[in-house]
Amino acid sequence: MPKYFDPHIHMVSRTTDDYQNMAAAGITAVIEPAFWQGQARTGVHSFTDYFDTLVGWERFRASMFGIHHFCTIGINPKEANNIWLAQEVLDVLPRYLVKDGVVAVGEIGYDDITPEEDRFFAAQLEMAQQFRLPVLVHTPHRDKIGGTKRTLAVIREVGIDENLVIIDHLNELTLPLVLDSNCWRGHSIYPNTKMSEERMVALLKQYGTDKMVVNSAADWGISDPLKVPKTGQAMLDAGFTEAQVEQVLFHNPVDFFAQSDQLDKTEVSTPLPIDQRKQWQENSALRGQDPVVK
Repeated sequence: MPKYFDPHIHMVSRTTDDYQNMAAAGITAVIEPAFWQGQARTGVHSFTDYFDTLVGWERFRASMFGIHHFCTIGINPKEANNIWLAQEVLDVLPRYLVKDGVVAVGEIGYDDITPEEDRFFAAQLEMAQQFRLPVLVHTPHRDKIGGTKRTLAVIREVGIDENLVIIDHLNELTLPLVLDSNCWRGHSIYPNTKMSEERMVALLKQYGTDKMVVNSAADWGISDPLKVPKTGQAMLDAGFTEAQVEQVLFHNPVDFFAQSDQLDKTEVSTPLPIDQRKQWQENSALRGQDPVVK
């Protein structure tokens, strides 16, 4: 079975069943980007509590099921339009960008493509340069072509090394725009919307595997945390080799985020040892069940 790495999945919205199923499907590691919570946060402390969860409890919870957990930290574009709050969050980001397991600034970029989003996108690109971290960019659901063009323009205005940027949620219309850059190419495989496994396979046949990255983007909406291995099966069914599957669905994302020096390919190639007797701040992922140790 090929190794899989899901480089964009919001596990705080998923259950422990998902971790178990992902591990059984061959997913050895995940990256959890900071994102919005479905309703507006009301103060900077709600952000810091959330960031603390990403670098603490959620990393621990993943380890209880043998999965390596990393995260990206940033101000989601949907929340960049509240200027006073976004500035407060920007001011606390530096203390999180140096924490263990933080592999990029993200997800940042555009939602409504406003001047406020411009401002905080550029500021966070500059912060990524300062901390020598890669960047995970969210492209908007509306006016995706315009948003992708604006994304590339700001990346070039700031002057960040394009090889340190992955532009996510691409499709048939926006991928060609990114192919004209040195940025990495991210694709979210989602039920009913975004990309399907079959459409992703068609893109890989047309454009090849170089810098191509696939994720599930699974969150609290109708989504599927097994979309990465399902894409792997679709690739095999279409005639891709197991080596090509692992290139796209394991090596490419690992190679990109390893530029942070927070992620080691040899380490994430195998599942973590499981010891469910451990606790995080006196809390456990178990609810009275016998702990698994293996």
